[in-house]
Amino acid sequence: MPIPTDRIAAAPHTMTPCSAPPRLILASSSAYRKELLSRLQLPFDVAVPDIDESPRPGETPSATALRLAREKAAAVAARLPGRIVIASDQVATLDELQIGKPGNHANALAQLQLMRGRQVVFHTALCVWDGRASDAAATAQLDDIETLVSFRDLPDAELDAYLRIEQPYDCAGSAKNEGLGIAILERIASSDPTALTGLPLIALTGMLRKLGVGFFAQAPK
Repeated sequence: MPIPTDRIAAAPHTMTPCSAPPRLILASSSAYRKELLSRLQLPFDVAVPDIDESPRPGETPSATALRLAREKAAAVAARLPGRIVIASDQVATLDELQIGKPGNHANALAQLQLMRGRQVVFHTALCVWDGRASDAAATAQLDDIETLVSFRDLPDAELDAYLRIEQPYDCAGSAKNEGLGIAILERIASSDPTALTGLPLIALTGMLRKLGVGFFAQAPK
């Protein structure tokens, strides 16, 4: 269930009070991104951005993903000043055709039929917005991590059966690589293995380090 835009939900963490880093905000309603960010064992809250996610005419897939990630971060930062805001957006493309979230079974099956035996490019854009900076808009960090995904050439019956089991209708590309969807994929190539799931943690930890966020201060003595 999407998180209301006027509420912030606190995520569990394991930091001790004496070593608590700056509070982070995840600008997303995605359960997948929330789970990924929780792996870093940093305290964070969740706030849902309210923006129009439609691509603009003539906009490249990478440009769309980067713009939306930045707009999500800016929208949440305006409501919650002084925080470090993390936002991400993903656009999948096949032959420059943008492939979004299917929303239902029929659309998901059509997507998988189109992509079978083909290679799809996933652009996962990341924005880290430091609301503590005097000019956060100018210092916002942005990156686009590309992931190349090759889909197996499977018959309709298998594709239909997969969809009925996992129902990945909220996933761009209609497959959950962290779940059973891995069985319909042939190859994944990326510099950041978590990018395809929705939040590139290698890129994120690098950006947070630049802001002075540590990851091991909570280790027991």
